[in-house]
Amino acid sequence: MTDMKISIITATYNSEATVKDTIESVLRQTHSDIEYIIVDGKSKDGTMETVKRYEPEFGGRMKWISESDKGIYDAMNKGIRMATGDVVGILNSDDFYTRDNVLEHINRAFEQNDVDAVYADIHFVDDGNLEKTVRYYSSKVFRRWLMRLGFMPAHPSFYMKRECFDRIGLYDTSYRIAADFEFLLRAIFINRIRTKYLEEDFVTMRTGGVSTSGLGSHKMIMKEHLRAFRENKVYTNWLLLSLRYVYKVGEVIMSKIRR
Repeated sequence: MTDMKISIITATYNSEATVKDTIESVLRQTHSDIEYIIVDGKSKDGTMETVKRYEPEFGGRMKWISESDKGIYDAMNKGIRMATGDVVGILNSDDFYTRDNVLEHINRAFEQNDVDAVYADIHFVDDGNLEKTVRYYSSKVFRRWLMRLGFMPAHPSFYMKRECFDRIGLYDTSYRIAADFEFLLRAIFINRIRTKYLEEDFVTMRTGGVSTSGLGSHKMIMKEHLRAFRENKVYTNWLLLSLRYVYKVGEVIMSKIRR
């Protein structure tokens, strides 16, 4: 099996409290042909000191920049432009890989299947207790047509061939909270890239991120989802998009049962 070079992008801003876990989870990966790109938004805390401390351990496989940006999606776009890997994925600075062989399995999936992207599951944990699962987000039920209802694969588990960005484009930075959904709508629904689901838990996410905090964020997500469909000329409506919240409640209940 030929190893593919995988570029992992982490956007940071005042992430001193969590980025250590993120970086260490990358270092532990059994797949060694990686390129780790950290795009920092000119943090005012000790984020970059942490990054620089770990840089030698990557043996030349880490790149980083620290400069002002227009937010997380702008940082992601910068990272994608810097990437030289065959495959590109995003690992947020509050998150970390659930297992040490995640990238190895991603590499194997691309080698054994004629696909443009792979995706899997993730789970959310209590920020004060990383062993306590709050919600398990399974991408198993996802189908292309379900995007009309607002469903998408777990974005932190999504890894795509770098060459596909030339056709699909980057994240639309005019979206405040749902640029990931709009990007996946373009990639999967509009451009119909070939995808494969892997029944594995890729990423552990802390609660409290930009898309998981409060009623206000859910209202913004609904508004931006409707805009994404409108701008990509895909029909849906608020009632159809509301159906996914019934499913999300089920996920939370099942997560509690698992505990």
